[in-house]
Amino acid sequence: MAEIEITYTVTELCQSTGIMQDELVEVVGLGVIMPLEPEATVWVFDANALNNLKRARRLQHELDLDWSGVAMTLTLLERIEQLKKENDQLRRQLERFVQTS
Repeated sequence: MAEIEITYTVTELCQSTGIMQDELVEVVGLGVIMPLEPEATVWVFDANALNNLKRARRLQHELDLDWSGVAMTLTLLERIEQLKKENDQLRRQLERFVQTS
């Protein structure tokens, strides 16, 4: 059974999030979201991009950040999540080591 993937055009993404097209170009340039095919003449985005853009928009409003500040904040939040996962994995390994000793 084939999976159905919902995609969004630039116009649909802008309408769904309330940002202007020039802001969207900036957001893509900063790597906050990426089109499915960045080199295509017409950008198309997936549902993940829509969710990430909505999150970025909330950060922008709640923290009063410009888009570069949002990009940096999202990068730091992703890094925190990676470190948490790594920490959890190391804790599990340590627990197994301590239990077998």
